[in-house]
Order: sequence, then structure tokens, then C-alpha cells
Amino acid sequence: MSNLELSSSQVYLTEKSANSPTSLMGDFVLKFWGVRGLIPTPDGNTTRYGGNTACVEIHVAGKNLIFDGGTGLRILGKTWQHLQEPLEAHLFFTNSQSNRIQGFPFFAPAFIPKNCFYIYGAAASNGASIKQCLCDQMLQPHFPYPLQVMQSELQFQNITPNSEVKLDDVTVKTAIINQTQRSIGYRVNWQNYSVAYITDLSNRADQIERDDILQFVQGVDLLVANATYTPPTSHDHECADSLWQVAVEIAHKADVKQLVISHHHPDDHDDFLDMVQTEVKSAFPQASLAAEGLVLSIV
Repeated sequence: MSNLELSSSQVYLTEKSANSPTSLMGDFVLKFWGVRGLIPTPDGNTTRYGGNTACVEIHVAGKNLIFDGGTGLRILGKTWQHLQEPLEAHLFFTNSQSNRIQGFPFFAPAFIPKNCFYIYGAAASNGASIKQCLCDQMLQPHFPYPLQVMQSELQFQNITPNSEVKLDDVTVKTAIINQTQRSIGYRVNWQNYSVAYITDLSNRADQIERDDILQFVQGVDLLVANATYTPPTSHDHECADSLWQVAVEIAHKADVKQLVISHHHPDDHDDFLDMVQTEVKSAFPQASLAAEGLVLSIV
């Protein structure tokens, strides 16, 4: 990919093929490894969009950033195993619910001594740190091996909303997206480009929360958001296709250039998601639905 000089109003997002950090060509590139919410759904009706739970990789200015560690993190880790040089990456968790952390025990690069991973997360609703939450899910009887068997260097950092992490010239800002779930959103800024990752939008948020989210994602080149849905016991396909309107409304009001809706409900099969995508694009032409393997180049 040629190194184009583009203003923020001229950014083009293109789909490419990539299997490792070194094949994500470009200075600011994003790849989806898991796009499902709540629980993995590996069946014949989810082959086009994918059934792994949330995991997004961003390669920016030579740095590897990972957002959420659902089962998609296992697939990402498998593609990194062949790399000879030591790996360094930053893992950012939006919350500590099972669908965001369940892939971490199966993240193979974390078991290799030469690698180093920086892990960020806010306190859970019960006050537990991200380290405690990751440790707990790897204790007996839930998992046969404790976190301590991971031989890579793991450096944990507790974060709070409205703070930022500086990685040289890359800045990762945080904001509270869902008070009930204590979910964090992230905005990655580099030079004049930006990506926001907010996958816990709720249609029950009050106006103050909406205004804060609008300010947080204002003018981003790419917004990754969820289509809100009702609990699994009351999920209704006849009404679910209207719940993406929360994300679309935010994209319009915040002058977002491109919107990708991810974190699909487990009951939303491929044909249904095709219909949703058509409806979403009619409301916001620069929108699409996330699918596993989708790669978007910001610059």
C-alpha cells in the first residue's frame, strides 16, 4: 500500500487480507478477529460474519494494540506463533464479562517467555481489577492451569474513565460507555487520525451519558460500535434490526466518517445480518457490519 498523504476528510477505508501484524500493511490498520457478543456461535449459519466473541487488532505506528480478549484472541494468537522475534502488544479490555476475556487463557503467545504484553482494564462492578478477573477465570475448577503458567512478561495497568495511555506518539483515551456494566470505550489517536471502539452502547443511556459519548467519538475516522439488543430471553428478530439506530444516531451527530457495527447477537444468523446491513447503510451510507477477517486501513 502506497504511503498516501491524506487529510482526515480524505481517509479511505479498504478491505484487505492479513494474517499477522507484519502483513497489516499501512501505518494505521484494523482487523476483526471476533465480532460476536455474549457467547461464541460456531455453526453453519454464522460462517460469513463469524462466531467468535469480541477481539479487534489495531496496528498503528509500528505498535500492536488489541481490544478485548474474546475467543477471537485465540485465533489471533495462532497467527503470531510462527513469528521468530519477541512480540510486544497492548491489550485493552472494555469490561471483564466472560465474552470479553474468555479467549485470554488460550492466547498462545502469552505462554512464550520472550514475549511481553501490557494489559489494561478498569475495575469491574465488584471492584476486582482486570488482573484479578483474568486470574479468577483460570483457577480450578474453571480452568486446569493458573495464570502463573504464562511465561511471557505480563504487565497489568489499572485504568479509569477519562484517562489516557501514551504509547510514544499514539494516544489511547478512555471513557465510560455503560455505567451499569462498568464498560470502557477507547479512542486511538495518531497524528490526524482516530478510531473509537465503543461496544457497550445502551438504548437506556440518559442524555448526559449520550452527550459524553458524542464528545468522546467526535469526528473520528472510524467508529466501531454495537447494535444494542435486549437480553437473550427476550431477543426478537422482528425488532432487533431497529436497535442499531443508537449507533447510527451517534455517528451522524458526531460527524463520524465511517461506522462499523460489531458485537452481533448470538441469534443473528448470516442472512439476517445481511438484511440488517442493508438497512443500516440506507440510514448511514458509510456504515457496514463487522465480519471476522475484515481489515480496514485508515492510512
